[in-house]
Amino acid sequence: MDLEFAALPVEERYKLLASLVIPRPIAWISTVNAQGVNNCAPYSFFNAFAEDPPLCMVSFGPRKDGQTKHSLINILETGEFVVNLVDEATANAMHISSYEIPAEESEFDTAGLTPAPALRVRHPRIAEAPISFECRVYKTLEITAQRVFVFGEILLLHARDGIVDPATKRVDEAHYKPIGRLYANRYCTTRQRFALPGELPD
Repeated sequence: MDLEFAALPVEERYKLLASLVIPRPIAWISTVNAQGVNNCAPYSFFNAFAEDPPLCMVSFGPRKDGQTKHSLINILETGEFVVNLVDEATANAMHISSYEIPAEESEFDTAGLTPAPALRVRHPRIAEAPISFECRVYKTLEITAQRVFVFGEILLLHARDGIVDPATKRVDEAHYKPIGRLYANRYCTTRQRFALPGELPD
C-alpha cells in the first residue's frame, strides 16, 4: 500500500501518524491562567531534542471547538510552563485531565491532582508526577494558524525520590515506570525491557 499524504484528509493523516509512530512520550503540561486557575493537559506530539541547550518541544493543535488550547494560551502569556511525565500510577489521572473543560474549571480538581509550587517558573507542577521539567519558552514556531510548536528550555528537573541517583544521575528502572501513548485511548507500559549486546558509552 502506498498513500500520498497530500491526497488524504487531515483526520486520516492524524490517524495514521498517531497509530504508527508509537509509543510516544506524554508531555503532561501544567500551567495557571491569568485568573489563577490551574490547568493541566496531556500532549503526545512531544519529545526532548537537545541537551545543550536542554530543549523539549510540544506541538499544539486546536481544541475540538476550534479554539486555542488553554495550555498554549497560558504559555504564550507567561513564557513559561511545566512538563510533567506520566507513569503507571498517574495514568488514569492523566487520561481524565485530557477531557476539554471550561477555562474557569481546573483539571487538577477534576482528576484529583495536587498542584505543587515550582522553583523557577510561576506555574505549578503536578505533585503526583514522577518527573517534572520546569521550562522557559525558547522559541515558538507557527506552522499554520492551527498548529504551533513550542520549544522549551529545561531549567530544572524535579524527580520523585528514588528515581534519579544523586551521584551518578542514572535512572533506577525499578522506580521509574513510565507509560507511552499509542492511539485513541490506548497506552503501553515499559515493563518489558531488554539490552542488546555491547556496552554504550556513558
